[in-house]
Amino acid sequence: MTDTPVTDLFIIGGGINGCGIARDAAGRGLSVTLAEMKDLGWATSSASTKLFHGGLRYLEYFEFRLVREALIEREVLLKAMPHISWPMRFVLPFHKDMRFDSETPTSKLLTTFMPWMKGRRPAWLIRLGLFLYDSLGKRGILPGTAKLDLTRDEAGKVLKDKFKTAFEYSDCWVEDARLVVLNARDAQARGAQILTRTEVLSAERHSDHWVIRTRDHASGEEREHRAKMLVNAGGPWVADVLHQKLGQNSRENVRLVRGSHIVVPKLFDHGRCYFFQGTDGRIIFAIPYEQDFTLIGTTDADHPDPDTAPECTPEEQQYLADFASEYFEKPVTRDDIVWTYSGVRPLYDDGASSATAATREYVLTLDQAQAPLLNVFGGKITTYRKLAEAALAKIGEAFPQLPDDWTAGVALPGGDFAVTDVEKLTAKLAADYPFLTPYWAGRLIRAYGTETWEVLGDAKTAGDLGEDFGATITARELDWTIAREWVRAGDDFLWRRTKLGLRLDEAQRAAVDTYIQGKAAQLAA
Repeated sequence: MTDTPVTDLFIIGGGINGCGIARDAAGRGLSVTLAEMKDLGWATSSASTKLFHGGLRYLEYFEFRLVREALIEREVLLKAMPHISWPMRFVLPFHKDMRFDSETPTSKLLTTFMPWMKGRRPAWLIRLGLFLYDSLGKRGILPGTAKLDLTRDEAGKVLKDKFKTAFEYSDCWVEDARLVVLNARDAQARGAQILTRTEVLSAERHSDHWVIRTRDHASGEEREHRAKMLVNAGGPWVADVLHQKLGQNSRENVRLVRGSHIVVPKLFDHGRCYFFQGTDGRIIFAIPYEQDFTLIGTTDADHPDPDTAPECTPEEQQYLADFASEYFEKPVTRDDIVWTYSGVRPLYDDGASSATAATREYVLTLDQAQAPLLNVFGGKITTYRKLAEAALAKIGEAFPQLPDDWTAGVALPGGDFAVTDVEKLTAKLAADYPFLTPYWAGRLIRAYGTETWEVLGDAKTAGDLGEDFGATITARELDWTIAREWVRAGDDFLWRRTKLGLRLDEAQRAAVDTYIQGKAAQLAA
């Protein structure tokens, strides 16, 4: 053990919070090791609704600080990753007879002073919320709120006739799993060691360091690591890590909330998203997805434990289809569903009465009784960078003279171009590689940005890219992700680095998996 080098930080968890902290810490000169028991972002961080958003509905719970921080972050993040994030307009249909949950703090306040309004969310209240949404955060790129006449606007064509009016506002799309991988890659480029498929078996605490024991799932090898400080970013497993792996006594806990989504064939031709409000206090989005599909979600349901794999249940599928059908002229049915996914949000347990009402704020706890331990509870994808900065402020208590915050405005790999230059970059790629179809060129830019030229290399024809697996997937692209993005199995590429699994049949998906596992085995040998 004495020969084992001592790193500054050992981070447990390769989701967005763990990888964001690793990137920030490595960029400040700390030595970092991160261990993820499966693939990067394989759990919660690849099962989001894929949005950088302020959280319009959180205003009803008076979470103004969280909403303001998230609103400001949207454009900071957008500028750093214009290949995997882009602006999107959201259409919020309104009808005067709509009724809503009366248990939110805003609804209770409204009922107290205007009892005749119980169960209603009047137009003026929605306008006020959207005014706050526009005003709380700084906007330089995203346009503000507008009112729509649905009898004239294209967005009204697919909705029921009773919806005559809507409000339109801005938020951003993000490729969530790619966000995790790009943070890990940037952390690695700055000196961090990223260990995937590496389970933390235990961690022993001493006065001035931790001894961490891990197992590599690919080779079965067990190793010991030493670190001056431990960061528990286990997501849904944060409490399990704290109590079982680390043997620490703590009252801090998480509330596991399952969010499920369904994907159906494209329901509308325009590029805007719908924001639908329900009588149960929930909202859902209907979002253009992967060009040919529509993503509908999400639910909020308490989840029993992190080791129970989350699934979009038949009841949740029916709920989402029925919810969307309250708005769309053509009903959405379970027969339309081509794919579902579900993730577990590890929300800080604040004792809220329902999963919907549970806080989306993150909570960081620092224990310096012996070697320091930082636990990360909760958080949302939009505020991951701010969470990392807050974590480094805590870490700075154990590592004095840390450099200042630095990540704002620093591009992630492939994102070193202007938000407005996506079409220009795509056109340049198509000119440099004339064999690319428009879809293919656009897909590559949206995945790899300026690194696309590295992926394609010196190819003059499609044949130069090696085996064609379908849906524009080639051996050269797979090789690049295996070498650079920790891809080790078919699902890593088909359902996390991309969503191209939607475009392949079972045999094609199996061929991709076989190729990746074979190449990964050669790499490990």
